[in-house]
Amino acid sequence: MRARMSHLIPACAGEENWVDSRTVYIGHKEPPPGAEAYIPQRFPDNRIVSSKYTFWNFIPKNLFEQFRRIANFYFLIIFLVQLIIDTPTSPITSGLPLFFVITVTAIKQGYEDWLRHKADNAINQCPVHVIQHGNVVRKQSRKLRVGDIVRVKEDESFPCDLILLSTSRDDGTCFVTTASLDGESSHKTYYAVQDTKAFNTEEAIDTIHATIECEQPQPDLYKFVGRINIYLARDEPVARPLGSENLLLRGATLKNTEYIYAVAIYTGMETKMALNYQSKSQKRSAVEKSMNSYLIVYLCILIGKALINTILKYVWQANPNRDEPWYNQRTESERQRHILIRAFTDFLAFMVLFNYIIPVSMYVTVEMQKFLGSYFITWDDDMFDEELDTGALVNTSDLNEELGQVEYVFTDKTGTLTENNMEFIECCVDGHVYVPHAICNGQVMAAAAGIDMIDSSPDAESREHEELFFRAVCLCHTVQVKEEETVDGIKRGIHQGKATSFYISSSPDEVALVEGMKRLGFTYLRLKDSHMEILNREDEIERFELLEVLNFDSVRRRMSVIVRSNTGEYYLFCKGADSAIFPRIVSGKVDQVRARVEHNAVEGLRTLCVAYKKLSHIEYEEVCHLLNSAKLALQDRDKKLSEAYDTIERDFILLGATAVEDRLQDKAADTIESLHKAGMKVWVLTGDKMETATATCYASKLFRRSTQILELTTKRTEEQSLHDVLHDLSHTVLHHHGSMIRDTFSGLSNEFQDYGLIIDGATLSAVLKPAPEGGGGASGGNYKEIFLEICRNCSAVLCCRMAPLQKAQIVKLIKASKEHPITLAVGDGANDVSMILEAHVGIGIMGKEGRQAARNSDYAIPKFKHLKKMLLVHGHYYYIRIAELVQYFFYKNVCFIFPQFLYQFFCGFSQQPLYDTAYLTLYNISFTSLPILLYSLIEQHINMDILKKDPSLYRDIAKNSLLRWPIFIYWTFLGVFDAVVFFFGAFFLFDNTTFTSNGQLMTTNTQMMFGNWTFGTLVFTVLVFTVTLKLALDTHYWTWINHFVIWGSLLFYVIFSLLWGGIIWPFLNYQRMYYVFMQMLSSGPAWLSIILLIMVSLLPDVVKKVLCRALWPTTTERIQVSAAGSTLHSPQGPYRGKRIICFCFFSQPVLLSKTEKRANRAFSPDSFSVQNREKGK
Repeated sequence: MRARMSHLIPACAGEENWVDSRTVYIGHKEPPPGAEAYIPQRFPDNRIVSSKYTFWNFIPKNLFEQFRRIANFYFLIIFLVQLIIDTPTSPITSGLPLFFVITVTAIKQGYEDWLRHKADNAINQCPVHVIQHGNVVRKQSRKLRVGDIVRVKEDESFPCDLILLSTSRDDGTCFVTTASLDGESSHKTYYAVQDTKAFNTEEAIDTIHATIECEQPQPDLYKFVGRINIYLARDEPVARPLGSENLLLRGATLKNTEYIYAVAIYTGMETKMALNYQSKSQKRSAVEKSMNSYLIVYLCILIGKALINTILKYVWQANPNRDEPWYNQRTESERQRHILIRAFTDFLAFMVLFNYIIPVSMYVTVEMQKFLGSYFITWDDDMFDEELDTGALVNTSDLNEELGQVEYVFTDKTGTLTENNMEFIECCVDGHVYVPHAICNGQVMAAAAGIDMIDSSPDAESREHEELFFRAVCLCHTVQVKEEETVDGIKRGIHQGKATSFYISSSPDEVALVEGMKRLGFTYLRLKDSHMEILNREDEIERFELLEVLNFDSVRRRMSVIVRSNTGEYYLFCKGADSAIFPRIVSGKVDQVRARVEHNAVEGLRTLCVAYKKLSHIEYEEVCHLLNSAKLALQDRDKKLSEAYDTIERDFILLGATAVEDRLQDKAADTIESLHKAGMKVWVLTGDKMETATATCYASKLFRRSTQILELTTKRTEEQSLHDVLHDLSHTVLHHHGSMIRDTFSGLSNEFQDYGLIIDGATLSAVLKPAPEGGGGASGGNYKEIFLEICRNCSAVLCCRMAPLQKAQIVKLIKASKEHPITLAVGDGANDVSMILEAHVGIGIMGKEGRQAARNSDYAIPKFKHLKKMLLVHGHYYYIRIAELVQYFFYKNVCFIFPQFLYQFFCGFSQQPLYDTAYLTLYNISFTSLPILLYSLIEQHINMDILKKDPSLYRDIAKNSLLRWPIFIYWTFLGVFDAVVFFFGAFFLFDNTTFTSNGQLMTTNTQMMFGNWTFGTLVFTVLVFTVTLKLALDTHYWTWINHFVIWGSLLFYVIFSLLWGGIIWPFLNYQRMYYVFMQMLSSGPAWLSIILLIMVSLLPDVVKKVLCRALWPTTTERIQVSAAGSTLHSPQGPYRGKRIICFCFFSQPVLLSKTEKRANRAFSPDSFSVQNREKGK
């Protein structure tokens, strides 16, 4: 056994997880005797399991997860207390609401898991074709094992992660689309192992004798490290490196290749796709945090109530006559029980009696509101993109209301603000500028069909450089030529009149450059048999053998190819960012090219520099040895490859530079301007160079012409120390106002100078670098705080030359600042995923850089312009709806339970319930639940068109303004006031009582039968009507469904009460509510009293609204009044010529349409159009 394999072998079965790599035996064949020990390893089968539960563990596992929620666990404890001790209310009163919440949640989660089971079974039972003993055997996908050789045909998906052995193509390549993994629809090229590509039949592939050593499964889709050892006769095995170009991922699809043979290396839940679908960290919204804070307050109130009543009970019972009245003597066991035990039991009984102040049903209502409300985003036609044929997606509904609280927006530039649709503009070779068509005095010359140059014609040497430049751009890329007539119904071709092929690449820049070269006379034809073919200006085909590709990465910011010409010369061509190329140049016209690059960057064009060097045969051999040794390494392969690339890519001769244009997305500038007006600070985080990014920022109105630009860049820190630069900038932004700190919105005010900050990645690293131990604040400890202070006083910030990790660091820095602002990150590429996951809300753009950002985001939108409606309309609505829902739930529960607390003072603290068991149980479930749920789904306090036109309205709800403590206290005191009115209003009605001739006790005032249940029913009736009408007063957007639910809920309460007390139910042991409700309604003064108490209860809130709107109106309230007035006084309005009394302080009339395009729009007012409203009545 070879020593190098020793680290792969586990000492025992239990240590398998510690092995950092695995050995796969192709076709399950043992290695030749003496080569290495055959140690079969156990791997999982190919079964995909995305479900959470099984049939057997669903109930216990789901219950365990639900009772981990504090509110559910609390109510379970209350329910158990009611079962164990003698409590004043039936266990049903707590058990039924809890059972309802648990059941609804379980059904929802169970249904979602059943769908996952269904999808899993469909995947696991798909047929796959496996090679066994030279024959093709068909089996189910779930039975596939690591080591099996699989045959996949064109347009089939790969059943697991595979290493490509051979293909139907002679060159051993195949084409694959990974749209289901990362959204990239382009065809990627994958390569078979050179020593196995000839084995392309069932009989031949079965004779392969080889093992694969590779890393253990890890989720990075674009990284793979391994090597294959091929045994030929009795010789030492041939080792070949394996990389991501050999790895076919599960879920990808084979294209333009008849068939392939590959070996399974990762199966089932160890495939990269399965590892990427694991759940992300849970994000919590500010509203949810407020809810938890309020629950703690109400829990303290509950404990305080129970404690006060327990103490007062024993104070009351200090008198023996009160302790044991003649009609309620204690038993002997009760007398002997210790007073502390009795007190604790009474305390628990009071806790049970008052526990309804904690609204358990609020959680299920909030969950339903978020789940159903998220559909309004997906249904919104304004956010549907016809070009992509897709609308907005909601990946998580837990953060809907957070869209209305955003203070910082972090956006990528390329593909997010810009279209990522590149167009070749020009190239510069040795100072000479080339464009696709000749331009003379602003006119395109008709004769210029092929190539033309601006500036003087070059000499012979320059001509040679020029052609070498064109060849370099035609060869240094990963573009593929797709041989199909049409794509998306559009014919695309290389040669005129021959619509047979077109260019595809994962990078739009590369396609633009190759197409630009074609327009300048050099056409890239194809890659065939490892040879790249170019059609030159003389229509001659030049062939270059492709020897090595040094792939692009975001750290190096360049890529290279090594080719051999027909004459046997070796060339290393390299293209990349100017910052990555210029330091490696030893000759060439650097100054002229640099000047042109800077000029193009200022114009907002994307620039790349192109360089080359010739290699001798010996140098090429050294390069091959360096690359192969790095590629064969199983440990730290990326690091060794990076070091090898750094050694190889040096001593270049500069050829020139290219410029491509990435146009600004439609309405991107308008969106950014609206976000600024809404009080949000917009930061652009990009990897582009400073000049290009700055030009884009001006075009997108991130920077205005009046903006004073502050630079915190490497160039400036080379002239001054970082400490001095930071203090100078800090002094600048604060100098105009002394030491006054500007608020979040001051950047838009005319009274302040508008500042914009530009910082690059290198300087940011220095700012974020932790201070050395023992260092003072001046030497580096305070850099972070000074930087934040500068940023806080700038209306916009541009961060350029940023690595993906730095984007996340910036977001994290702002999140952790002392204000703890709500952040939103938006991007379209894999390099934006880290900041999307870091931000409070992550939004992915479904762009051309793949769907990684969209997959990892909380929300996905087709274009950047849709962010405006997402935040200013949907975010605004979601927040005001859920804020009202939360406050209203606490309010109505205070109204519900505080009369019960007051009642104890009039019943000797005997724990007597005020309400009937049925009322206690159904209050939150039936009588008051639907109106607030509907309100939280369809309320529109302001028309959506006004919200879009006036972004400043977003400021009215900023910083969780509707859930601040003063507002919470107001709602609580309003609930207490209403409860006092209910209780004492009803109490005074029962003040004078007389006995009738048949011995019944009647009230003198209302001629009602006097008793505990009559009193409680009267209070409860006023309660239900008051809290429901309070919600009606708060409703601005009235639809037929509002009327149906609000008045229907009240009608249901009346009908239920009539049936509950009007029929003798056989399943009840006693019926204390019999005839109570009907007898109460038979009294005329009782009706008047109910109406009077409801009006008195609602009066303070109405007065408060009127006074606030008259004396201190918010922007929202002004618009509500003006909108209501314009609707009523419009000469074309439906109310023309009619006398109208409108209570503008609580309601805004809204017109509805009778028909909508979609049936569900009856429940989705967020998508109603202005035109439809005007047509409706």
